[in-house]
Amino acid sequence: MLTLLISGRELWNEKTEEFIPATKDQIITCEHSLVSLAKWECKWNKSFISTKNRTRAETVDYIRCMTLTQNVDPDVYLRISNKNIIDVNKYISLPMTAATFNERKRGRSNGKLVTAETIYHWMIINGIPFECQKWHLNRLLALIRYCNIENDPKKKKMSPKEVLKTNAEINAARRQAWNTTG
Repeated sequence: MLTLLISGRELWNEKTEEFIPATKDQIITCEHSLVSLAKWECKWNKSFISTKNRTRAETVDYIRCMTLTQNVDPDVYLRISNKNIIDVNKYISLPMTAATFNERKRGRSNGKLVTAETIYHWMIINGIPFECQKWHLNRLLALIRYCNIENDPKKKKMSPKEVLKTNAEINAARRQAWNTTG
C-alpha cells in the first residue's frame, strides 16, 4: 500500500478565475491492484497497461481508482502534486515480490492487448482465488507468470551447456560477494 499526503494548498480555478480556498492536508491510502485497473478501464475504455503516455487527468483518475481511504472529498484530487504523481509511478513500478524469472526466451510478445479482463481470465485458468485481485498488480502478475511456467506441459530442461553456464555465473557472484578466489 502507498500512503500519499495531499497538500491542502490554495488553488486557482482558470475557468471561473477564482481562488479555491485552502483546506486541511489529506492523507490517502492507495493500492495498485487489479480492482483499481478495472475501475480505470471502465471509465476510460482503454487498456491501462498498454497506455504509456497517460494524460494528467488519466493519471489523477487512476490515483482516485487506487484510493482505499473512504469518503475522500473529490476536490482532494485537484490538489495532487507532481511529487505525488512521481511517488505513485515509482510505487506502480515496484515488483512487490522476491520472485525472479530466468529470461531464456527473448522473443517478441504476441502483441495481445492486456486488459483487466485478460488478467481475470489468467487468474481463472490458473485457479488463482479472486481475493488476489486486491494484491499489488505486479505481485499478481508474477504469480500468474509463475503458474504458467509451472503448468507448462512442454517445460524445457536446460541443456548441459546451459547448466554449466548458469552454475559458473552463480559461482562467480558468490566469489565476488564473499571476496574469495575459489
